[in-house]
Order: sequence, then C-alpha cells, then structure tokens
Amino acid sequence: MLLAAAALNQTPLDWQNNLANIKNAIEKARKSKADLLLLPELCITGYGCEDLFLTEWLPEEAFEKLLEIKDWCENITVAVGLPIRFRDHVIYNTVCVIQNKEITGFTAKQFLANDGVHYEPRWFTSWPAGQETTFEKFGKTYKIGDLVYDLKGVKFAFEICEDAWRGDDRPAGKHQQRGVQLILNPSASHFAMSKTDVRYHLVVDASKKYNCAYVYANLLGNEAGRMIYDGEILIAQNGNLIMRNQLLSFKSVDLECGKVDFENPLPLVAEVAPLETVDENKEFIAAITLALFDYLRKSRSRGFVLSLSGGADSSACAVAVAEMVKRALNELGLEEFARKLNVFSAEDLQKLEFLNDFEKQQFLTGKLLTTAYQGTVNSSDDTFRSAEELAKSIGAVFFNWGIDEEVKGYIGKIEHAIGRGLTWQTDDVTLQNIQARVRAPAIWMLANINNALLMATSNRSEAAVGYATMDGDTSGSISPLAGVDKAFLRQWLIWAQQNLGYEGLQYVNNLQPSAELRPAEQTQTDEKDLMPYPVLNQIERLAFYERLAPEQVFERMKADVEPEALKMYIKRFYALWSRNQWKRERYAPSFHLDDYNLDPRSWLRFPILSGGFLEELKKLN
Repeated sequence: MLLAAAALNQTPLDWQNNLANIKNAIEKARKSKADLLLLPELCITGYGCEDLFLTEWLPEEAFEKLLEIKDWCENITVAVGLPIRFRDHVIYNTVCVIQNKEITGFTAKQFLANDGVHYEPRWFTSWPAGQETTFEKFGKTYKIGDLVYDLKGVKFAFEICEDAWRGDDRPAGKHQQRGVQLILNPSASHFAMSKTDVRYHLVVDASKKYNCAYVYANLLGNEAGRMIYDGEILIAQNGNLIMRNQLLSFKSVDLECGKVDFENPLPLVAEVAPLETVDENKEFIAAITLALFDYLRKSRSRGFVLSLSGGADSSACAVAVAEMVKRALNELGLEEFARKLNVFSAEDLQKLEFLNDFEKQQFLTGKLLTTAYQGTVNSSDDTFRSAEELAKSIGAVFFNWGIDEEVKGYIGKIEHAIGRGLTWQTDDVTLQNIQARVRAPAIWMLANINNALLMATSNRSEAAVGYATMDGDTSGSISPLAGVDKAFLRQWLIWAQQNLGYEGLQYVNNLQPSAELRPAEQTQTDEKDLMPYPVLNQIERLAFYERLAPEQVFERMKADVEPEALKMYIKRFYALWSRNQWKRERYAPSFHLDDYNLDPRSWLRFPILSGGFLEELKKLN
C-alpha cells in the first residue's frame, strides 16, 4: 500500500481555509495514487475551538462539512477528524473513515489530554475501550466507537493523539490482539523543544512492540494563538522508520507518502535507531518564526512594531521577525509569501523584481518591522548603538526619540499633587516605572498607524518574578518570548550571531542585561536586582515544573549554590512570585515553546491572592 499523511495549517472556525486545505491534501494524495490518507485531529473545525465545542451548532456544522468532504474521496480511503455530538448531550473527539465516498464509521478518542496546556475533558467525553454502537444523523445510521476497519484485507484502527501517550494502557495493545496490522494516529500535539524525540519513539517503538505499521499526522503552524504545531509526519513498520518529514513548514499543506508492504513486511528490528540529536536553538527559531508568521496573517495585521532598547529581549524579537521573513521567503517563494500575508502593494512587488535575495529580505523586513529606541538620561550609548546597528543590519525601520520631557512632566504633576519631591532613596520603584510606562503611548501610536502588532518583550524569567512594568515594557499585542527563560535567550543570541549570520547582534552580546532605569552611577543590572538568572531559572523549574516545596528546592540546589545565598534567593523568588500573579494574568498572549510555561491561561494556574508561602519558607531557617 501507498500510505499518505498530511500536516494541515488549520484555524478554528475558518471553514473556508480548513476545507480548502483538506481538499488540497485529498487531491494530492489521489494524484499520488495513495490508498489511504490520514489527516490531523479535529482538522475540520480546528483543534482550538475551546468552549465552542460545547455548542449545539458547531458539531452540527462540522458534520455538514464532513458530507462535503465525503464526495471528494473517490477511490481513496481518508481519515478526517471532527467532534460528534452524541444523543444531544455528550461530545466525542472522533476520526471519521471515508472509503470511496462512503462513511464507514467513526472512532472516538479514549484518553483525553488533561495536563499542561490541555483541558480536553472540559469539552469531550472519553470513549470506553472495546465498545461500539450506532447513531443517526440526517436520516442515516453510522457506527461509532472502538472500531476496526478493513482496507484491501489489511485491518487498521486508531490511536488519537493522547491515546498513544498512555504507556501500556494505550489502545495499540488491544488492537494487536484483534489482528490490527496498521495503526493510524491523527494528532494535535503541541510543539515543545525536544518533544519530537519523544514522539519519534512513541511511533517507531510502537510499530516494533505491536508488530504493525504506524502512521502519524500532526497539525501544523500557529493554529489559534498560543499553541504551535510542528506538522510532524511519521510512517514506520516493525521498528523501521519509513518516512519522516521536515518539521515546522510554512506550507498550508504538507503531504508525505510511504510504501508499506503487508504481505512481505519489513523485518522486526532488534533495536530502534535513535533520532538524530535535536538542536534546541534551531528548533526555537523555526518554531517562533512560524508562530509569528501565522499570528500576523491570521490576525490580518500588517506588520510588527517593537520598542527596541538594544537589550537581549527586544533584540531577539527583532531577529525573530527578520528570520521569519528569510525562512518564509525561502520556502514559499515571493509570490506565495506575498499572497499569504496580503500586505504588499503592487509597487512593492515591482521593486522586489530587481533585488537579490538579501536585498529582498531587507526590503520586506523594512515593510514588516518598525522599531524605535526611546532613551532617557539613564540610557547608555552602548544600548543605543546596539539597537541602531541591529535595526540597520536587518533592514528594519528605526526611529530614535527621547522621553525625558514626558517623564519630567509626570513627575512634576505628582510632586505638585503630593507636596514633596520624588527621590531615588524614597521612590525608587516609582521613578523606574514611570520611565517604562512613558514609552508605551508613542510606540502604541506607531502600531496603530501601521495597523501592526506591538511586540511585548518580557521573557519567562521576568514573568516569574514580576520584573516588568505593567503598561510599560509589558505593553503589546503579543509576547513572543514569554515562554522561554533569559539564560536560554542570552546563549541563543550568541548562537544566532554565529550560526544565522546576524552580525548586528555583536553589540548586545557584549552587554550585561540591564533595565537602564536607574542613574548610571548605580550600575543597575538585572541579576543585581534579582539573582543570577541560572539560579532563578532552576528555582522556577523545580518549584513549578517538578512541583517541589521551597525546602525541597533548597535540598536539590544546595550542593551547587552557597547555602546562605541560596536561602536568600529562594525567599526572594517565592515572595516575588506570589505577589506578581496578577501581572502574569495580564501578559499579552505568548507562545508555548518549552516543555512548560507560566501562562495561567494555558499551563500554570496560581491564585492571585495567597499566603505567599510564608509557612513553607520558615522551614528554610
């Protein structure tokens, strides 16, 4: 058999886009003479419809679209995902099998993802293993449940995403007992750095353990705002990898095929070959550029605006946009790139005809990224140079203006109102914050003028301890770096300079991170204000990824950090964490990039008001 799988870049409720991608995949599979095509989980509606799954009309409309899709499936078997509202009160996450324009049945998901970024039990009901029944829709009766299907004498069945992550409880073991030779896995498995290695073994090891062929198809792109899907496609048999695609494509449809012989199957391997080591620096930039590209086009915005301070975070944001242009242009070509974004004029496209590849990238980056350096008396020549040279090197529009007059104006108003002067000795935080807040109105004006997305620059380390000014540096439509920590970003910037050719990063890579909000003689740095970033990141991970108590965190770290200093850092971390949950609730939408994040709307919920770990921190004494 020739087995096909397609990664699709879908959008919740975008019926026109979603059906066009499904039709495109079916046509490509039929043209390739594929016997079977696997499409991703819930690809008709989009995976990220959230509480709309609970409505009566959404599953109804999805079924109507399914009947359209059915008629496209001449001489091919297609597996396509959609929600089914069953007997008017429960909703199942299903995959429908269409064989030569006829619906054969619906397999319902058995295990619902309910950890990390997933809340599937809010919307769906688990299907009991081994059970099947029927339901009626528009006058026809259909089979639904834990079904086994037949294609040319080959028995096939499904694991739907989370089903495969349940160890020995996964459906594959029961499928093997029923003589299943082919397992299909339609997925909406979110991206996280190094996750592809786990997924690879999940599929290839299963094909060995259960003596079968296994086909896996994932969603692709930034589907609904926060989650990124890498579009992974895997085909394996008896522990042999037959096909694996290039991840994180800018295409709308990535269709791949692999031949599998069921009469003379590949021999069972003694040991599954390991996946080539994953480079998280490469993964990070591939994921964030695709996420930005999709966010830009799906929000129908015309570009990005960035307050470019010359520091690490804003520099990483700028490079991410430039690299987005380069990667999308290289993969899609100019015509498709321009069609997808739909922001360039005919005059722009005429100019581009006479430019070389590098000049095209610079021109397009200038059209899509506008930056501004907003200095004060506390800003340094080093950060100005860093910002200006980086913007120049990537082709971004660069503005430079001072904000001292606005800062003085606000300080003067408050001093007059309260009847005293403000000083660094008594009003440190106030005087720092007003500088950050005063930067917001003008940069928002640029975003409005350009119909663009304003990029907030906070990273995960800052979010953990609230080291950010609300309505200042947190202002923005999107916060692309909030899913990764500062230590990772600092080493990534060095990597990007050396490996991606962004020589404009040489300036920021020689600077010590600083908010530059206090007078220069105070030599303010982030780590002096907080603690060493590697220590902060380790405390954060142990506390909220491994879910340890403060005393347990201390025990795990005391061999690597001087104990008395560590106690101080742990107390500072938990105190800052507890009082700043309200900030994390207000951050602009961020991307899930690592194996966890701090976003209360996707991964980590924490009370806004709490006891602040007072009893737990006493135990450190």
